[in-house]
Amino acid sequence: MHKMMKLTLASGLMAMATVTTLPAWAQMQAPAAQRSAHEQAARELYRTIVGFRTARGHKQVPAMVSYLKGELVKAGFPESDISITDYDSDGEPTQGLMVTFRAKGKPKAGPIVLLGHMDVVEALPEDWERPPFTLTEEDGYFFGRGTLDNKYGIASLSHTFIRLKKEGWTPKRDLVLVFSGDEETGMISTRAQAKFVAETIKPALVLNSDAGGIRLTEDFKPIMFGVQAAEKTFATFELTVTNPGGHSSRPRADNAIYELASALKAIEAYRFPVRDNAITRGSFAELGKITPGPLGEAMLAFSANPADEAARATLLASPAANMLSTTCVATMLKGGHAENALPQSATATVNCRIFPGEGGAAATQATLEKVIGNDNVIFKLDTDVVESPASTLNAEVLGAVKAGVHARFTDMVIAPYMEAGGTDGMHYRALGMNTVAISGAAMRDADMFAHGLNERIRVEDFYAGLDHWYLILKHLAN
Repeated sequence: MHKMMKLTLASGLMAMATVTTLPAWAQMQAPAAQRSAHEQAARELYRTIVGFRTARGHKQVPAMVSYLKGELVKAGFPESDISITDYDSDGEPTQGLMVTFRAKGKPKAGPIVLLGHMDVVEALPEDWERPPFTLTEEDGYFFGRGTLDNKYGIASLSHTFIRLKKEGWTPKRDLVLVFSGDEETGMISTRAQAKFVAETIKPALVLNSDAGGIRLTEDFKPIMFGVQAAEKTFATFELTVTNPGGHSSRPRADNAIYELASALKAIEAYRFPVRDNAITRGSFAELGKITPGPLGEAMLAFSANPADEAARATLLASPAANMLSTTCVATMLKGGHAENALPQSATATVNCRIFPGEGGAAATQATLEKVIGNDNVIFKLDTDVVESPASTLNAEVLGAVKAGVHARFTDMVIAPYMEAGGTDGMHYRALGMNTVAISGAAMRDADMFAHGLNERIRVEDFYAGLDHWYLILKHLAN
């Protein structure tokens, strides 16, 4: 679940008769520009892994794992340092991949674990303007499912390992790639890998490629590098109302659909209390400096005094509101069994993103029950909830991030933030491992299409980001 704050045309024209026989996306596709050998290698790796349909139901993760292993072995990694683990993810086979870049001699510091996920959200070709599982270069962008979430991270980390190995570089501490196979669904591989890492590798740092990155303005001006240091707790509830029903010609006072609708309207109207922590205060302090007008002023005021009512009101009316509190929203609905019968049951799915330290799923359910005020509405927790604390952006990681980011953008503001979505990182934090996400991606809000149609990343940002992990790992392990 990649969570960021998240081409030129071919110079040689095809003959018109040929062009008109191709679909629109193919007419626009351009070959890769002249690039260095390592850039071309990175593009080829990226192109190949985007081509694996690693969405649930297609069982393509093992094929992608096999490809990545082959590339790493060709680069010089011994098979003994590559581990592939099979998992059953809610009835579907998947795999996890772990690769160790070993220090020479006695390590000078504790290991660093690097996270990414190989699976993607499904993309239906009939809904897309271009084939979702073909890397398409068009109008200055790479299009395709996973081009951001999270095959960009997988490609960046894998290519960096291959590049460093081919250069003959040796780290002074162990570096370990840990790629999961079902982050977008059951996270079975994620949980197992996190447990193994905590018990066996015992890392000094865990760095995630699936969030964070450079925020661009609408005219592509870089304004901030976000370090994801906390995540809200993900919890989904099913709310159900039942009654005996009956014939639709004889309406009764207690209609299950109406009762459920009233409950959902109560949830819609409720606002959880405003909360803050060091991560959100620090985030607003930096965002406020680069956000113009009253919103920027409110960010600065809130960071200095979270009790400032005027600042709260301004932030709550803005897209920044999800950083201020727990949120719960209805996402799915079903009810009734026949058009001429009163409903015997009605069920809604309500998804909550719970502010860290808020008391978790149990406290959130208790609040919703009180807000609804109807004992006929039965709650069922539909997720295996993982509550994780906030991480810290320590001096070692901050120095490494500066090495990676300031090489591209001098004096770029670097600030922590809290993710409203969820990543593999939550499971590592929950087991006590300090985990921050520092993707090299650069993106405008208008280009954030992760999980949606026509997912994309700018071509120039793909290539510019290839040194991101290269510089960070050299800084941390030299």
